[in-house]
Amino acid sequence: MKNLIAEMARYGVRIVDIQSLLKCSERTVRNKLNNERDFTIPEALKIRNTFFPGMSIEYLFATEPEGEDKPA
Repeated sequence: MKNLIAEMARYGVRIVDIQSLLKCSERTVRNKLNNERDFTIPEALKIRNTFFPGMSIEYLFATEPEGEDKPA
């Protein structure tokens, strides 16, 4: 979720904003941002459409930042 976290910082989107949008706890959002739990597809679409409409889902919710190679 490094891309999502970076874009949140760039655009001033806070955890509380996502919490409010998804109607869940702060802990739940933190767990999802830390890859301890997954965002559902509807949640990902809601976040993208609300806060980052010009960005792709694939970019925002990539588990590895673009340009980083996977370990062999």
